[in-house]
Amino acid sequence: MSCSSRPFRTSPAGRKGRLLPYKPAGFSKVYDKFKDPQGAWVATGALAFSFLYSTATVGSGIRLTPRDLVDPTWKGKIASSYPHDDDAVLYLYTLYVQKYGWDWVAELAAQDVQFARGSNSPGDAVFGGQKAIGVGTAGSAVPSTSSPVRFVVDDGVPFMSWGQRTAILKQAKNTTAAKLFLNWQLSTEMQDGSWNGWSVRTDISPPTGLKKIWEYPNGNLDGFPRFMADRAAVERWKQTFALYFGEVKGDPTPGSLGLHPGA
Repeated sequence: MSCSSRPFRTSPAGRKGRLLPYKPAGFSKVYDKFKDPQGAWVATGALAFSFLYSTATVGSGIRLTPRDLVDPTWKGKIASSYPHDDDAVLYLYTLYVQKYGWDWVAELAAQDVQFARGSNSPGDAVFGGQKAIGVGTAGSAVPSTSSPVRFVVDDGVPFMSWGQRTAILKQAKNTTAAKLFLNWQLSTEMQDGSWNGWSVRTDISPPTGLKKIWEYPNGNLDGFPRFMADRAAVERWKQTFALYFGEVKGDPTPGSLGLHPGA
């Protein structure tokens, strides 16, 4: 089985016959854009990247937007994953550029931002009390009075969302186990218990206060696959952000790296 941290680019492996078509139980209930019609892949989780902030430090009644991050008040108090090290974070930053312009990027670069590899790092810094704001990380927007942070998906604020795609390789050692895994992942029990409140299934409603992930026009759900498909443009974006934020430094994202060149 193959699990990617970014969506397969127009299913090239599926077109070349490398993926095993399979439609697990609940496949018909999966949002149409979260599945290949022939079953070459299916999204098993709905995710979003945005920014979050500590309500204790910023204030529970304060509503920050990305534009506010360049306010001198937050200098030295922001953590971010490198946009030129992670394609999902890169796409989020391109949305910010389109909304706020390159001058905003230049001002952010002067904010003494703590950049690190790994989209987990901004959240770790905020939850750990080291920084007030984290940019380029996943989070839960489920309304809560007890959470120490607020993950922003407000109307008018750009963020990026996608369906985490899963597929079975035809040459996998145990396709039966992979099929069982897909059925488990798409079960109502698993989807209804999503940590961020969102499901890939159309028959499961999010908690009160949230919309289904595809109902957020500012979530840019359709844009990420298109962005990923143009690799030349992706590289240009990466190199441009490197000019503003410097070259990527530090250890790779924590955890298993999986297959990579030279493995």
